[in-house]
Amino acid sequence: MKQATMNTPIAITQGDAAGIGPEIIAKAFATHPTQTQGCFVVGDIATMRRAAHVICAGEAPLPVLLLESADEALSLPPRCLPVLQVGETGAAPAPFGQLSARAGQLAGDCVVWAAQAALRGEVAALVTAPLHKEALALAGAPHANYPGHTEMLQALAARHTGRSVEELPVRMMLANDELRVVLVSIHMALREAIEAVTYERVLQTLRITHVAVGAALGRAPRIGVAGLNPHAGEGGLFGREEIEHISPAIAQARSEGLLVSEALAPDTVFMRARAKGGQPGEFDVVVAMYHDQGLIPVKYLGVEKGVNVTLGLPLVRTSPDHGTAFDIAGTGRADPASLVEAIRTARQLVGLKN
Repeated sequence: MKQATMNTPIAITQGDAAGIGPEIIAKAFATHPTQTQGCFVVGDIATMRRAAHVICAGEAPLPVLLLESADEALSLPPRCLPVLQVGETGAAPAPFGQLSARAGQLAGDCVVWAAQAALRGEVAALVTAPLHKEALALAGAPHANYPGHTEMLQALAARHTGRSVEELPVRMMLANDELRVVLVSIHMALREAIEAVTYERVLQTLRITHVAVGAALGRAPRIGVAGLNPHAGEGGLFGREEIEHISPAIAQARSEGLLVSEALAPDTVFMRARAKGGQPGEFDVVVAMYHDQGLIPVKYLGVEKGVNVTLGLPLVRTSPDHGTAFDIAGTGRADPASLVEAIRTARQLVGLKN
C-alpha cells in the first residue's frame, strides 16, 4: 500500500443527500478555509451545489468545482468546494428529509470509493458525513449488509488486506476535549450487546485502545473500564459478567503491561475520566461495554465537539458525532462544528501516522 502523507488530500464523503451532511460540508469550506485546505468532497456535484446555495444566506454561493482527480484538491484556492463525482451526473438531488434508496445507494457508494482510495494511499484520511442506516438498508446489497460506516469500512479493509473480518477487529471511539470512550460492541440490539461482553472481546478492546490511544498521546494511556451491571455487579449480586469475563480480561491486560483499572461502576467512571477546568481526568479513556453506555456521556457534553474515530483500521477515519438530522435538512441551520473537529482530528492522526 502506498504511504499516505500530509501532501495527500483528505476525502470527505457527502453522507446522505437528504440530510445535513452536504450543507455542513459546504459551511465548513466556507467558514474554515485553513482547516479544509487540501480536502475534497466525494459525492454528487448537483447535491453539493444545492448545499452551497442553502448556506449562502443571500450572499454569492460558494463556488463548487468538479474534480477530475483527487490530487487537484491540493492546488485549489481556499473558499471553493471541490467535488469528485461518484456515479452519473444529471439526476436531481434527493429531496430533503425523505428516506430513499437512491440517497442510501449514493451515500454507500461514496464511502466505498473513498475507503478504497485511502487503502491505496491516494488520500491521506477519510472523513465521513452522516449516512442514514435505513436508507443504506433500502439500497440493497452490498450496502444493506452493513449497519453503519464502521462495519462497512471494516469489511472493505479486510478484503483489501486479504483477511477475514474476524482477523481485522475494529472499535469505535467517541471523543471530545473532555472525554474519550471506546466501545466493546457497536451497532447491535441491547440483548446481543450484553452477550457480546466476553473475555475475548473485552481483552481485544483493551489492546486496541492501548495501541491507538497510546499512539495519539505518545505514552501508555490510563484506561478506565466501565462494568456492565449496576455497581459493576456488586460482587455478583447484580450479575456475573464482571467476575466471569471483564475482570479476567483486565487481569490479562495488566499482565501485558497495560494500565487498566478494575471494573468500575458505570454511573461514575465517566465523571472520573472527564477532563475539566484544564485538569486531566483520572483516566485518559474509558472502555464501555455497549453503544449507549458509552455514547450518552460523550454526547451529553456536546455533540458539536464530538468526533467518531474508528480504531484498528489500516486507514485514518473520523466522523462528526451526530446523525443526518432530516428534520432540519435544507434550512441552513445545521452546525458544522463537529465536522470541522473531525477534519482537525484526521489531520492530527495523519501527522502521527507519518
